[in-house]
Amino acid sequence: MSATPQKNRARRRVLAAAAGLATVGALVAAMPAGAHDRGNGHGHGHGHGHGHKSRTVDVQLLSFNDLHGNLEPPAGSAGTVKKTHADGTVEAIPAGGVEYLATSLRTARKGNPYSVTAAGGDMVGASPLLSGLFHDEPTIEALNGLDLDVTAVGNHEFDEGATELARLQNGGCHPVEGCYEKGRKFEGADFPYLAANVTKEKTGKPLLKPYTVWKKKGVKIGFIGVTLEGTPDIVTANGVKGLKFHDEVETINKYAKELDRKGVKSIVALIHEGGAPASTSYNYDCDSPGAGDGISGPIVDIAKGITPKVDALVTGHTHQAYVCTVPDPSGKPRMVTSASSFGKLYTDTTLTYDRRTKDIVRTSVKSANHVVTRDQPKAADMTRLIDRWNKLAAPVASKPQGWISADINGRGSTAPEKPLGNVIADAQLEGLAPADKGGAEVAFMNPGGIRADLVHKASGSEGDGVVTYGEAFTVQPFTNMMNVVDLTGTQLVTALQQQVSGSNEASPKILQVSKGFTYTLDLTKSGADRVVADSIELNGEAIDPARTYRVAMNEFLAGGGDGFAALGEGTNKLVGASDLDLFNAYLAAHSTATAPLAPPATDRITVIQ
Repeated sequence: MSATPQKNRARRRVLAAAAGLATVGALVAAMPAGAHDRGNGHGHGHGHGHGHKSRTVDVQLLSFNDLHGNLEPPAGSAGTVKKTHADGTVEAIPAGGVEYLATSLRTARKGNPYSVTAAGGDMVGASPLLSGLFHDEPTIEALNGLDLDVTAVGNHEFDEGATELARLQNGGCHPVEGCYEKGRKFEGADFPYLAANVTKEKTGKPLLKPYTVWKKKGVKIGFIGVTLEGTPDIVTANGVKGLKFHDEVETINKYAKELDRKGVKSIVALIHEGGAPASTSYNYDCDSPGAGDGISGPIVDIAKGITPKVDALVTGHTHQAYVCTVPDPSGKPRMVTSASSFGKLYTDTTLTYDRRTKDIVRTSVKSANHVVTRDQPKAADMTRLIDRWNKLAAPVASKPQGWISADINGRGSTAPEKPLGNVIADAQLEGLAPADKGGAEVAFMNPGGIRADLVHKASGSEGDGVVTYGEAFTVQPFTNMMNVVDLTGTQLVTALQQQVSGSNEASPKILQVSKGFTYTLDLTKSGADRVVADSIELNGEAIDPARTYRVAMNEFLAGGGDGFAALGEGTNKLVGASDLDLFNAYLAAHSTATAPLAPPATDRITVIQ
């Protein structure tokens, strides 16, 4: 429940009426805008008009993306943002946590009578135990309390399928686990989730509302929400069953035209797809003119194709921080923003609305990212929400699973081979190597499935170095079932090449490999040639193209996910325990309080740069 249910219900009715659509509840939608001008993002009215209503009004768009159920401050390196100072030094600033995000947003709204909050998708899914254990109901409640007005769906909103997504929107207790608290029914999202480019295969109709219109005192701004067209490639087959995902540009242009016909001239697109700025510092000037500066990735071509009717793009998916301008099809600059991930940043964009044209004055758009610092007061309502759910989770969350001697970085590592990736792959190999468990000889782990670091510092009262069930779950939250399959040496080589070619060429996805599997990755080359084929060995022996190997991987990879079609060709499949169970078993077998597990060496993949 939100802290102010009556107010939120009233807001929901207003939003639904404004959209001219049935009530759908929605998540925060991220709103940016479009021009070179950057400011502090705090709007001030233009044209004071001597007692008359001014022609323009500044609308504040607050946006964020990729929260992934991180209600508590994310731990370790995954819970920091980088800031580059004038002297070139880089500072890591601890950030995030909804107690601080709520305070940041509420502070930013002060003095801005026209303020709307939007999000760019992946609000839920791959969540820490506090939210994931309860099918992300705690996160939806928190977003209601944050006064999110709208959000796009992201790929992770489909992790548990369309029916569960509809429940998050509309409310109701979980179909299997029921209600978590006596006397409390889950109310669903107060904001609409928008999914303009997702349709039902049988009917061709949109799964959720394609757009909504925010209104205040005659000001109207339309929001169109889409997820990336490639969502089926990065979500389990069950999650997207019965759904079709359409081209982002075509979909946005179609609904922008529809909104324009209805008299809505100011439009923001919420797009769960993103890019990579040349610097990972949040305060990098994305419009720097130097060679190699700026932004690359899928969002650039998408932005260039979206009709000029759209005034700003709020994006996500890549977990990067940027405030850039990318030219629209008419050549005019337009703002494209993303606020990192896990609630560590929010974007504050000023959209100057012209009451006469009903459009945004593009040349006046200002935008900036701001850090959600942890040195500000916590929002008391969010603290109460976290405490309430933590009490329910405690019996499961606090159970010790093992001990570590230092941080073992996974999500926070930028290297191709990650220490925690090696631990996870080794755990999968060890658990599935026995003949009756599958006879695995090698294990592969997708890097995107590693959602956090293992942090030595205690998260609660368990003591430093103790890995709790909650912490292990936060690393491996999908509870994917493990598969062991037959693959030929040729298929293994092809799979490695698919890490750096095809759909993964622009943004490589380097598989984490179990001990004994080694090869060289030459990043000075391009495409499949980056994998040095004659360097691939298993236990010191060259991979034999004709031989069959027993390979362990999670069900997502075994289904060809993340662009690994070769891994989807496996035969003679045996289904094993879950990835989380194997991870916890490995921690228990390889660590004690007096002999904790140390971070492993990262010497399996030799990288030439």
